[in-house]
Amino acid sequence: MGPVFSQANLRSGARPWRLRTRGMLFLALIAAAFAGEVPRRLVSTAPSITEILFALGLGDRVVGVSEYCRYPEAARRKPRIGSYLAPNPEVILSMRPDVVFVEEVSSRALAALPAVGFRKVELRHRGIADIYKSIETIAAAAGEPAAGVTLERRLREELARIEARTRTLPRRRVLFLVGRNPGTLQGMIAVGGGTYIGELIRIAGGVNAVGDAGPAYPNVSLETVLSRNPEVIVDRGDMAQESKQSAAHEAAVKALWQSLGSVDAVKHGRVYPVSDDYWVVPGPRMVDAARALARFIHPEAGL
Repeated sequence: MGPVFSQANLRSGARPWRLRTRGMLFLALIAAAFAGEVPRRLVSTAPSITEILFALGLGDRVVGVSEYCRYPEAARRKPRIGSYLAPNPEVILSMRPDVVFVEEVSSRALAALPAVGFRKVELRHRGIADIYKSIETIAAAAGEPAAGVTLERRLREELARIEARTRTLPRRRVLFLVGRNPGTLQGMIAVGGGTYIGELIRIAGGVNAVGDAGPAYPNVSLETVLSRNPEVIVDRGDMAQESKQSAAHEAAVKALWQSLGSVDAVKHGRVYPVSDDYWVVPGPRMVDAARALARFIHPEAGL
């Protein structure tokens, strides 16, 4: 709302520029007053952000999420703001948000979104340190910094507990696939160095078999698999095509690898097809991913 120029104003001798100045000062005071209020309408543009918001106990304030936000179950019932790569600015504005949380990719898609009447908070989730930073940032932006401290402490303690159980055990070579042509061992894409899953492999007592390959997610050939000879293979290559992992599909994936019988992971029955999305959603469920990895790599650790 701007200043109102009435005949009474002008008759009183007030100058228009003074009225504008007073109006702007009034709006600034109102904005300052609202800045101290706890944000009640939160929008998430990425699954990792949504999971952090719910883990902080803020699910009841979330008014919009991306189409790929499926966890927890309550997130599935939230209104959708578009996809992770293409969030819809008009839909977001229609939700009258107090805060919009965006990741790097969706941030570029929303670069033109006018942050009028709400805060736009940008986050990045490339590694575990980024997740901790996002927890702090999201909790503070939502007016609940103490909840952020509590959640971060819990996650750190749980990961430290897993790492302590595997620290003295042999470092086994782990190949983790995030992509593959369905039904074949062609077009394989693995987790490389400097990645979220790569860090979890270390915590779980392994060493990334292609951690020195260069790219974060390198293409991997059959020759590379044979030469690196992984002791554990975690294959999410085409399991992501299913909403729920089936025993038949799991058996089919394991059968694929039998053609590489000389590889240690195949020879010793350490090929693990997985489909859960916590593997590719860097958020609070990283503890579940680390624990599952530790069970694959070191079942003797008893995790």
